[in-house]
Amino acid sequence: MIDIDATKSHPKKESLIRVRNLKKRFSEDGPWVLNDISFDIHANETVAIIGTSGCGKSTLLNCIAGLETATEGTIEMNDPNFTLIFQYSALFDSMNVFDNIAFALVEPPDAKEARKKFKRLPDKEIARLVHEKLDMVGLQNVADKFPSELSGGMQKRVSFARGIIGNPRIILYDEPTSGLDPVASHDLEDYMNVLTRQLQAAVVVVTHTISTICRTADRVILLNKGKIHWEGSPQCLLETDEPLAMQFAKAALSTTR
Repeated sequence: MIDIDATKSHPKKESLIRVRNLKKRFSEDGPWVLNDISFDIHANETVAIIGTSGCGKSTLLNCIAGLETATEGTIEMNDPNFTLIFQYSALFDSMNVFDNIAFALVEPPDAKEARKKFKRLPDKEIARLVHEKLDMVGLQNVADKFPSELSGGMQKRVSFARGIIGNPRIILYDEPTSGLDPVASHDLEDYMNVLTRQLQAAVVVVTHTISTICRTADRVILLNKGKIHWEGSPQCLLETDEPLAMQFAKAALSTTR
Protein backbone atom coordinates (compact mmCIF):
# COMPACT_ATOMS: atom_id res chain seq x y z
CA MET A 1 0.00 0.00 0.00
CA ILE A 2 1.45 3.39 -1.00
CA ASP A 3 0.32 6.82 0.04
CA ILE A 4 0.47 8.70 -3.26
CA ASP A 5 0.72 12.15 -1.65
CA ALA A 6 3.82 11.09 0.25
CA THR A 7 5.61 9.82 -2.85
CA LYS A 8 5.07 12.71 -5.27
CA SER A 9 8.14 13.79 -7.16
CA HIS A 10 10.15 16.82 -6.08
CA PRO A 11 10.40 18.78 -9.36
CA LYS A 12 12.44 21.61 -7.84
CA LYS A 13 14.63 19.43 -5.60
CA GLU A 14 17.54 17.25 -6.60
CA SER A 15 17.57 13.53 -5.97
CA LEU A 16 20.58 12.85 -3.75
CA ILE A 17 20.09 9.11 -3.14
CA ARG A 18 18.91 6.67 -5.81
CA VAL A 19 18.51 3.00 -4.88
CA ARG A 20 17.61 0.67 -7.73
CA ASN A 21 16.74 -3.04 -7.55
CA LEU A 22 18.98 -3.52 -4.53
CA LYS A 23 19.55 -7.10 -3.42
CA LYS A 24 21.76 -8.39 -0.64
CA ARG A 25 22.59 -11.79 0.77
CA PHE A 26 25.58 -12.85 2.82
CA SER A 27 26.30 -16.17 1.12
CA GLU A 28 25.86 -17.50 -2.39
CA ASP A 29 22.99 -19.79 -1.50
CA GLY A 30 21.72 -17.84 1.51
CA PRO A 31 18.37 -16.04 1.82
CA TRP A 32 17.91 -12.54 0.44
CA VAL A 33 18.21 -10.06 3.29
CA LEU A 34 17.22 -7.31 0.84
CA ASN A 35 15.20 -8.27 -2.21
CA ASP A 36 14.66 -5.75 -5.03
CA ILE A 37 14.59 -2.47 -3.09
CA SER A 38 14.15 0.79 -5.07
CA PHE A 39 13.54 4.38 -3.91
CA ASP A 40 14.82 7.97 -4.24
CA ILE A 41 15.47 10.54 -1.53
CA HIS A 42 15.58 14.23 -2.41
CA ALA A 43 17.27 17.27 -0.90
CA ASN A 44 15.54 18.48 2.27
CA GLU A 45 13.67 15.18 2.63
CA THR A 46 13.78 12.69 5.50
CA VAL A 47 12.79 9.06 4.97
CA ALA A 48 12.29 6.78 7.97
CA ILE A 49 13.07 3.09 7.45
CA ILE A 50 11.02 0.96 9.83
CA GLY A 51 10.19 -2.69 10.41
CA THR A 52 10.63 -5.57 12.81
CA SER A 53 14.02 -6.96 13.81
CA GLY A 54 15.66 -8.88 10.97
CA CYS A 55 13.66 -7.16 8.22
CA GLY A 56 16.77 -5.66 6.60
CA LYS A 57 16.80 -2.08 7.99
CA SER A 58 20.39 -2.08 9.23
CA THR A 59 21.64 -3.92 6.17
CA LEU A 60 20.01 -1.34 3.92
CA LEU A 61 21.59 1.53 5.88
CA ASN A 62 24.99 -0.17 5.78
CA CYS A 63 24.72 -0.68 2.03
CA ILE A 64 23.91 2.99 1.48
CA ALA A 65 26.83 3.97 3.73
CA GLY A 66 29.20 1.64 1.89
CA LEU A 67 29.81 -0.60 4.91
CA GLU A 68 28.22 -3.50 3.03
CA THR A 69 28.44 -4.31 -0.68
CA ALA A 70 25.21 -4.98 -2.56
CA THR A 71 24.89 -8.38 -4.20
CA GLU A 72 22.85 -6.90 -7.04
CA GLY A 73 21.44 -3.49 -7.96
CA THR A 74 22.84 0.02 -7.63
CA ILE A 75 23.09 2.83 -5.10
CA GLU A 76 23.84 6.30 -6.43
CA MET A 77 24.95 8.99 -4.00
CA ASN A 78 24.67 12.16 -6.06
CA ASP A 79 26.78 14.09 -3.59
CA PRO A 80 29.98 12.57 -2.17
CA ASN A 81 29.63 14.47 1.08
CA PHE A 82 27.73 12.17 3.45
CA THR A 83 27.88 11.08 7.06
CA LEU A 84 26.67 8.14 9.15
CA ILE A 85 25.63 8.90 12.73
CA PHE A 86 25.66 5.73 14.78
CA GLN A 87 23.12 4.52 17.32
CA TYR A 88 25.67 5.01 20.08
CA SER A 89 27.60 8.24 20.24
CA ALA A 90 30.93 6.46 19.57
CA LEU A 91 32.90 9.41 20.93
CA PHE A 92 36.58 9.06 21.81
CA ASP A 93 36.66 8.97 25.61
CA SER A 94 40.25 10.22 25.75
CA MET A 95 39.44 13.35 23.73
CA ASN A 96 37.50 16.40 24.81
CA VAL A 97 34.45 17.58 22.88
CA PHE A 98 36.44 19.99 20.72
CA ASP A 99 38.91 17.32 19.60
CA ASN A 100 36.14 14.78 18.99
CA ILE A 101 34.36 17.15 16.63
CA ALA A 102 37.55 18.37 14.95
CA PHE A 103 38.90 14.84 14.41
CA ALA A 104 37.94 14.56 10.71
CA LEU A 105 39.47 17.97 10.01
CA VAL A 106 42.75 17.13 11.73
CA GLU A 107 43.40 13.47 10.95
CA PRO A 108 43.81 12.43 7.28
CA PRO A 109 41.43 9.67 6.14
CA ASP A 110 42.55 6.05 5.86
CA ALA A 111 41.65 5.64 2.18
CA LYS A 112 44.71 6.20 -0.01
CA GLU A 113 43.03 8.43 -2.61
CA ALA A 114 41.23 10.49 0.01
CA ARG A 115 44.49 10.87 1.95
CA LYS A 116 46.18 12.35 -1.13
CA LYS A 117 43.47 15.04 -1.39
CA PHE A 118 43.45 15.85 2.32
CA LYS A 119 44.47 19.39 3.22
CA ARG A 120 44.52 20.44 6.85
CA LEU A 121 42.70 23.67 7.55
CA PRO A 122 44.30 26.42 9.63
CA ASP A 123 43.68 26.05 13.37
CA LYS A 124 41.60 29.23 13.45
CA GLU A 125 39.23 27.87 10.76
CA ILE A 126 38.94 24.51 12.51
CA ALA A 127 37.99 26.28 15.76
CA ARG A 128 35.39 28.38 13.92
CA LEU A 129 33.80 25.29 12.36
CA VAL A 130 33.75 23.32 15.62
CA HIS A 131 32.02 26.13 17.52
CA GLU A 132 29.62 26.72 14.62
CA LYS A 133 28.53 23.09 14.74
CA LEU A 134 28.21 23.15 18.53
CA ASP A 135 25.91 26.15 18.16
CA MET A 136 23.86 24.28 15.52
CA VAL A 137 23.12 21.48 18.01
CA GLY A 138 22.45 23.85 20.89
CA LEU A 139 25.61 23.21 22.88
CA GLN A 140 27.76 26.03 24.14
CA ASN A 141 30.59 26.05 26.68
CA VAL A 142 31.22 22.30 26.49
CA ALA A 143 34.18 22.24 24.09
CA ASP A 144 36.67 21.52 26.90
CA LYS A 145 34.56 18.83 28.56
CA PHE A 146 35.08 15.08 28.10
CA PRO A 147 32.29 12.68 27.02
CA SER A 148 32.09 11.18 30.52
CA GLU A 149 31.10 14.61 31.86
CA LEU A 150 28.06 14.87 29.56
CA SER A 151 24.60 13.34 29.70
CA GLY A 152 23.59 10.74 27.12
CA GLY A 153 21.54 13.29 25.20
CA MET A 154 24.43 15.76 25.14
CA GLN A 155 26.80 13.05 23.94
CA LYS A 156 24.47 12.31 21.04
CA ARG A 157 24.34 15.98 20.14
CA VAL A 158 28.14 16.08 20.14
CA SER A 159 28.13 13.08 17.80
CA PHE A 160 25.74 15.04 15.56
CA ALA A 161 28.14 18.00 15.55
CA ARG A 162 31.03 15.68 14.67
CA GLY A 163 29.00 14.05 11.90
CA ILE A 164 28.08 17.35 10.26
CA ILE A 165 31.46 19.08 10.57
CA GLY A 166 31.87 18.80 6.78
CA ASN A 167 28.35 20.11 5.98
CA PRO A 168 27.14 16.80 4.49
CA ARG A 169 24.33 16.76 1.94
CA ILE A 170 23.41 13.18 2.91
CA ILE A 171 22.87 12.16 6.55
CA LEU A 172 22.29 8.55 7.66
CA TYR A 173 21.02 7.95 11.19
CA ASP A 174 20.97 4.60 12.99
CA GLU A 175 18.40 4.71 15.83
CA PRO A 176 19.37 8.28 16.82
CA THR A 177 17.00 8.57 19.82
CA SER A 178 17.37 5.03 21.15
CA GLY A 179 17.81 4.93 24.91
CA LEU A 180 16.93 8.58 25.51
CA ASP A 181 14.13 9.90 27.70
CA PRO A 182 11.22 11.67 25.93
CA VAL A 183 12.52 15.18 26.61
CA ALA A 184 16.01 14.41 25.29
CA SER A 185 14.48 12.59 22.32
CA HIS A 186 12.34 15.61 21.40
CA ASP A 187 15.36 17.92 21.65
CA LEU A 188 17.37 15.63 19.38
CA GLU A 189 14.51 15.38 16.88
CA ASP A 190 14.34 19.17 16.77
CA TYR A 191 18.05 19.34 15.95
CA MET A 192 17.65 16.68 13.26
CA ASN A 193 15.02 18.86 11.59
CA VAL A 194 17.20 21.96 11.86
CA LEU A 195 20.16 20.14 10.31
CA THR A 196 18.06 18.82 7.43
CA ARG A 197 16.81 22.30 6.58
CA GLN A 198 20.08 24.15 7.04
CA LEU A 199 22.13 21.63 5.06
CA GLN A 200 19.35 20.89 2.53
CA ALA A 201 20.21 17.27 3.16
CA ALA A 202 18.73 13.99 2.07
CA VAL A 203 18.21 12.00 5.26
CA VAL A 204 17.70 8.32 6.04
CA VAL A 205 16.75 7.46 9.60
CA VAL A 206 16.43 3.86 10.78
CA THR A 207 14.17 3.88 13.83
CA HIS A 208 11.35 2.16 15.66
CA THR A 209 10.48 5.22 17.78
CA ILE A 210 7.10 6.67 16.83
CA SER A 211 8.04 10.18 17.96
CA THR A 212 11.11 10.20 15.70
CA ILE A 213 9.03 8.90 12.79
CA CYS A 214 6.25 11.46 13.20
CA ARG A 215 8.39 14.47 14.10
CA THR A 216 11.24 14.11 11.57
CA ALA A 217 10.11 12.02 8.59
CA ASP A 218 8.42 13.18 5.40
CA ARG A 219 8.02 9.61 4.23
CA VAL A 220 8.04 6.17 5.83
CA ILE A 221 9.21 2.92 4.24
CA LEU A 222 8.19 -0.29 6.03
CA LEU A 223 10.40 -3.27 5.24
CA ASN A 224 9.22 -6.85 5.63
CA LYS A 225 11.27 -9.90 4.69
CA GLY A 226 13.70 -7.76 2.74
CA LYS A 227 11.07 -6.01 0.61
CA ILE A 228 9.27 -2.67 0.71
CA HIS A 229 5.95 -3.74 2.18
CA TRP A 230 4.31 -0.34 2.70
CA GLU A 231 5.18 3.28 2.01
CA GLY A 232 3.46 6.49 3.03
CA SER A 233 3.50 9.58 5.21
CA PRO A 234 3.80 9.39 9.02
CA GLN A 235 0.14 10.45 9.30
CA CYS A 236 -0.94 7.64 6.98
CA LEU A 237 1.07 5.19 9.11
CA LEU A 238 -1.08 6.15 12.09
CA GLU A 239 -4.31 5.89 10.10
CA THR A 240 -3.69 2.95 7.76
CA ASP A 241 -5.68 -0.27 7.86
CA GLU A 242 -2.90 -2.24 6.14
CA PRO A 243 -2.38 -5.05 8.70
CA LEU A 244 1.41 -5.05 9.13
CA ALA A 245 1.78 -1.25 9.08
CA MET A 246 -1.11 -0.92 11.53
CA GLN A 247 0.44 -3.55 13.80
CA PHE A 248 3.78 -1.73 13.78
CA ALA A 249 2.16 1.64 14.54
CA LYS A 250 0.11 0.23 17.43
CA ALA A 251 3.14 -1.52 18.93
CA ALA A 252 5.29 1.62 18.60
CA LEU A 253 2.58 3.77 20.17
CA SER A 254 2.15 1.36 23.08
CA THR A 255 5.82 1.75 24.09
CA THR A 256 5.31 5.49 24.59
CA ARG A 257 2.55 5.11 27.18
